[in-house]
Amino acid sequence: MTTTGIPENPRPHVGLVRRLMAIVYDLLLLLGLLFIVTAVANFTLNHGNAIDRHNPYYWFFESCLVLISFFYYGWFWTHGGQTLGMKTWKIKLSAKHGGSIRWTQALVYFLAAVLSWLVFGIGFLWSLFEPDRATWHDLIADCEMLDLRQPCGKSSI
Repeated sequence: MTTTGIPENPRPHVGLVRRLMAIVYDLLLLLGLLFIVTAVANFTLNHGNAIDRHNPYYWFFESCLVLISFFYYGWFWTHGGQTLGMKTWKIKLSAKHGGSIRWTQALVYFLAAVLSWLVFGIGFLWSLFEPDRATWHDLIADCEMLDLRQPCGKSSI
């Protein structure tokens, strides 16, 4: 550590392609979970039929799917900084100056990541122009995505 409290050899940041690959991996896992929840909800709330917009449980059901998605990511981010996809791709979400993120940061990160997607992925493409490869949600939530493949101080490709 330097006198400013910043590590001398920080880990390199993760590039866009590896982020997207971890997202695809996690989406496959999350979709499986959401399919199971949807099947259970359809059978218990609507006698085996799909829950459509005219069903009184529709907004409750949609809210549950969003909450499950948040808790999937949030729990992993606050307990070690890695979802299953991030572990596979050897990347980790960390608070900007080290340490684990808090639940409030996880919520901000999740909502900002959704925003990054909603504007045609511009929030993710932003990382191509940032020196530390930060996305909008990294900047908004004061987090960083670290590359765990390299020892501290080595540059990544």
